Amino acid sequence: MRNKIVVVFLAFALVASLVGASGQSESGPIKIGVAGAHSGDLASYGLPTANAAQLVAEKVNAEGGILGRQIQLVVEDDQCDPGIATNIAAKMVGEKVVAVIGHICSGATRSALSIYTGENIVAISPSATTPELTQSGEFPLFFRTIAPDDAQGQIQAKFVVETLGVKRVAILHDNGDYGQGLAEFAQAAIEAGYPDVKVVLMEGVTVGAVDYSAIVNRVGSSGAEVVIFGGYHPEASKLVGQMRTQGINIPFISGDGIKDESFIDVAGKASEGVYATGPMDTTGNPIAEEARKAHLAKYGEEPGPFFMNGYTAALAIVNAIEAAGSTDTDAIVKALRSKYVETPMGSIRFDDAGDAIGVGFAIYQVQNGVYVEL
Repeated sequence: MRNKIVVVFLAFALVASLVGASGQSESGPIKIGVAGAHSGDLASYGLPTANAAQLVAEKVNAEGGILGRQIQLVVEDDQCDPGIATNIAAKMVGEKVVAVIGHICSGATRSALSIYTGENIVAISPSATTPELTQSGEFPLFFRTIAPDDAQGQIQAKFVVETLGVKRVAILHDNGDYGQGLAEFAQAAIEAGYPDVKVVLMEGVTVGAVDYSAIVNRVGSSGAEVVIFGGYHPEASKLVGQMRTQGINIPFISGDGIKDESFIDVAGKASEGVYATGPMDTTGNPIAEEARKAHLAKYGEEPGPFFMNGYTAALAIVNAIEAAGSTDTDAIVKALRSKYVETPMGSIRFDDAGDAIGVGFAIYQVQNGVYVEL
């Protein structure tokens, strides 16, 4: 009997030794989660990252995988809803993923991170820009391949004051983690850096409302010379459309939440001349061009917003696992912070907070129906 007990104990010990800190066995496929909005109004932001992860996984698997193992993606749709995101995160834990590429929206990301952090799972977002996600220290296993909103707010403030030359600014937002946060950072940057410029209106709007005439009227009566909006394209397209209908033709600038063809399609002629901040153009980067061509070949269309950020996130995870020689969470985190990886966005690594070093924003404008980097 004693010998049987010893054998059973040794068997359990062997199994335990084959399981990394993430809970995934060191044999079989390496599971990587991909979470974001894949349906609904914001699917145009989430699907490009899912496509990017698929392309990277297929390329890596065709070349022999990572550590001699194939990548298996676990793709889930959170619709950018914090409640759904929490459920998705719990499912990722059950699937024993070693890392998650996502989530897409900051509110959903925050909700999911409360699960991933407790379960020791790395998450890397291509688009969640709320600064506190990295700067608070609350989520030490979170990384992102996009600059945070405080940087985006600063570039918006500088542009409207120094380039557009305005003195009176109206700031609107959608009351969400991303939108309100971006608006507040733009306001803070204006008030701190430009004492001669006045924020004449700072107000939230109701997400999903059909009629924004009341807030548009307040913009008109405020004497604002520009509108800065924090939020996503469904609300932005209605706002700018109703502004133009009411004869309010002042400049409209928003963030990466509207830098998407969906905004142009919905807003139509009213989108012409609108400004947006977004990730810098990667045209000319050979890895970016290779990724773009791969997307065209597989999906028959140009990649959408955050595709390059998503592709970069996938490459970063693959590189970190390879460099670590393991799916152990601590080893992956160390590699993300110390090992550079060549990506569509350049050669990057991550600082101790989790922000990508060498990634920034640019100003774009809709010209003849397309966004052009200024």
